Amino acid sequence: MKKAIIIHQWMAGAEGDWRPWLKKELEKGGYEVAMPEMPDIDTPVIEKWVSKLAEVAGEPDENTFFIGHSIGCQAILRYLDSHLFKPFGKVGGAIFVAGWFDLKNLESKDVEDIARPWIGLPINPNKIRRVLPKSALIISDNDPFGCFEENKKRFEEIGSKIVVMHNAGHITKEDGFEELPMIVEELEKLFKSDK
Repeated sequence: MKKAIIIHQWMAGAEGDWRPWLKKELEKGGYEVAMPEMPDIDTPVIEKWVSKLAEVAGEPDENTFFIGHSIGCQAILRYLDSHLFKPFGKVGGAIFVAGWFDLKNLESKDVEDIARPWIGLPINPNKIRRVLPKSALIISDNDPFGCFEENKKRFEEIGSKIVVMHNAGHITKEDGFEELPMIVEELEKLFKSDK
């Protein structure tokens, strides 16, 4: 059975933005869907988020797909980089929404301090490619946190297909997205594409 794990963004719980809509759509398509509430959403810590994701994922395989939003993408990448699952296993794929490796325009020094480890601690693109054969980044060309070209380039390094949305902000409910059919479309392309 196809399994989808949806990881929310910083300061927004599992039930925010387009996630409840996506869960229903994926369940209609035959997916078993997990949408965990990640720990300390206002002050996310890498180790806690990766551990929670490992707990939820169990033993992922080629029928396991991940969908992340913003810092949720980072959590997925860091989980895959950590290999907290069976050695040399591969997952089915991932959809990264408003994913980033770098951020700008953070609102305060406290927020910068929280973001610093997420931005600064390296992720090994070669390791990611070995366990994540297929992925797509859905990114807006006017994301308020900037670094558009750099983030596209870094996701290309891990083999992600790049899908650019125009003037979509950080692709949140506040930006007008309570539904995001593009995720379902890209996920189905990943599932159907050759291994």
